[in-house]
Amino acid sequence: MGGSGSKVKGAWPFAGSGAGGDSGSEGQEDQSLTRLKGTRKSTPFIFTRRSSLYYDEDGDLAHEFYEETVVTRNGRKRSKLKRIQKNLIPQGIVKLNHPRIHVDFPVILCEV
Repeated sequence: MGGSGSKVKGAWPFAGSGAGGDSGSEGQEDQSLTRLKGTRKSTPFIFTRRSSLYYDEDGDLAHEFYEETVVTRNGRKRSKLKRIQKNLIPQGIVKLNHPRIHVDFPVILCEV
């Protein structure tokens, strides 16, 4: 699904206040993984995503839309498909059935 990661450079969304390396206990760093710097709290899970589907004028939903056109060349009729890129409305934000882990979550989940 090709996540692009965070757009902000130098800011880890899951790093807590103990990420500077000056903390006295190592157990405290594990508990601070799900906390953002500051007062906001964050979770490593993603519950929604932007859809890659579009609506056309008729209300049909698809990734791409094509229109069949008839081209006459040298007396021969030939049909071609022309891709429609105008008048398409994106579907928007879609709720996921199962939560997924954020791309920037800095923890190894399984070690072989």
